[in-house]
Amino acid sequence: MQAIDLQEIQRYIDEHANTPLYVHVETTNGAYATHQDPTFHSAGMFFRNAEITYERGLITGNGPYRIGLKLAHGWLYGEGLTDFEFAGDQLLIAGHDVEGRLAIAFELSPTPFAQGAEEVDA
Repeated sequence: MQAIDLQEIQRYIDEHANTPLYVHVETTNGAYATHQDPTFHSAGMFFRNAEITYERGLITGNGPYRIGLKLAHGWLYGEGLTDFEFAGDQLLIAGHDVEGRLAIAFELSPTPFAQGAEEVDA
């Protein structure tokens, strides 16, 4: 992954407005948080292969960045984003902490994301 390029990401967002896409959003402060401090409340979220269509979207900030996508009946929003890459026609964006650990993944794709066996069996 490389540092976020606002123009590259905004171009993708604009080009895919009003087009059905699959989304993967994942947040975590990780199991590593509770290993460091057992009183720390660990929380996270995993949302994969939901189909969305957004009317408009914007990436903004000075780093870490945030993205908002306006849906027909609400918003999809993520913040703390630091890095991105394209994998074919997929846009993969992530937020990593200072130690390089994943804090958020925010990914868009015109086709469903792969599911590993561990995801299917969970």
